Amino acid sequence: MRDPSIELRLRRALEGTGHRFTKQRAAVYRYLADTDVHPTADEVYLAVRQDLTGISLAAVYKSLETLVGCGLAVKLTYGDGSARYDGQTDPHHHARCLACGLVVDIDGKIADSEIEGLRARAAAFTVTGFRLELSGYCATCVPEGGPNPIHA
Repeated sequence: MRDPSIELRLRRALEGTGHRFTKQRAAVYRYLADTDVHPTADEVYLAVRQDLTGISLAAVYKSLETLVGCGLAVKLTYGDGSARYDGQTDPHHHARCLACGLVVDIDGKIADSEIEGLRARAAAFTVTGFRLELSGYCATCVPEGGPNPIHA
């Protein structure tokens, strides 16, 4: 059964930014809103086409970018050009596996005093936000002999 609040949230966000409501955008948003994984566009496409068989990969990419632009999703980009999408838009942090690319949410909040301390050390920047991501290896991908600890 579909959650009507998800569709209402989508309609309001789209209308507020001058975009049309489409069944493709709705399907992509429903998937992101209902999952705790951080899928790639290809993974979203494979999941959404189960219910919406005529959807194209291009429509998924366009829908994802529209959702990001409306503030209903977050695009997590990496130096290698890859991207994952997060339907949870409230402030939170991530851990990412360097081997398989798995991204998981980290519970908890960093104290405002810690953020202000970092902001003060970035004197050459006007800080507008931040994103904390821990990198390492998930339980499946830990290298033989264990992970390499970070040396202080």
